[in-house]
Amino acid sequence: MAHAYGKYADFEGLREQAVTLRRAGLSRRQIRDRLYIDNNDILNRLLEGEPPPEWTKRPNAKDDLRAKARELRLQGWTYDQIQVELGCSKSSISLWVRDLPKPERKRTPEEASAIAKRGWEATLRRREEERQQTKQASAEEVGTLTDRELLVAGVVLYWAEGCKDKATYSRSRERLQFINSDPNVISLYLRWLELLGVERDRMRFRVSIHESADVAAAEAFWAELVGVDAATFQRVTLKKHNPRTNRQNTAEAYRGCLVIYVTKSAELYRRMEGTWYGIVGAARASDLGNRT
Repeated sequence: MAHAYGKYADFEGLREQAVTLRRAGLSRRQIRDRLYIDNNDILNRLLEGEPPPEWTKRPNAKDDLRAKARELRLQGWTYDQIQVELGCSKSSISLWVRDLPKPERKRTPEEASAIAKRGWEATLRRREEERQQTKQASAEEVGTLTDRELLVAGVVLYWAEGCKDKATYSRSRERLQFINSDPNVISLYLRWLELLGVERDRMRFRVSIHESADVAAAEAFWAELVGVDAATFQRVTLKKHNPRTNRQNTAEAYRGCLVIYVTKSAELYRRMEGTWYGIVGAARASDLGNRT
């Protein structure tokens, strides 16, 4: 049923055919192909007010939102109003109600802009709630760590953040030395050392921080975290401030990094390194060449 140039001139006749096919249960794609319609706007107008057949609807968790969005649209609500009410994205609303008639504009551009802003804020709140729910669910899945799981986690953490012995060194540097600025990472590392049987009196602490920061406050913060007197800390390492750089860590919460040494730790270092390559081998049994 091809149309010549100006094929949409007989719009009413074409609409009658499209509605008949729609009521017969054809999908939009089938109607488009049957009537040779290559313009989606024209297809929308031809099918305006005609609901899709049930078989084209895919059930999912948003079906209730979709039905409510269509109901509100039929009441004359705009996309912005529906977004504020339901917390859905405009793209989803557009897909759900595109076959329904558009409501008349009753608001000024300023009012519409304010509604759009509230809609976007509602969307951001919904996204943040979803992010927090995902994080909380993942945290709860971990549950209690066994000693073996803590051992593996600590070895991976050390290999990523701790000091390692390298072939380029003139002499062996097999010792546990760890530095990090994240209090949670430090706490996990200390718990790992405890698992290895390292007593607190074998640990040496030192703060590494920019010279323009509050050194005393940083030492007090880290001392409280690790449970020792700040007076026992080794001499702080001050980083020179370069005015040509745009350093961002100048906020009041900036505490620098905590360096933790473990004395007489060569044997522990070897155990850590051996466990690391054991993890590598277990994860990729064929990668034997990556071991030392």
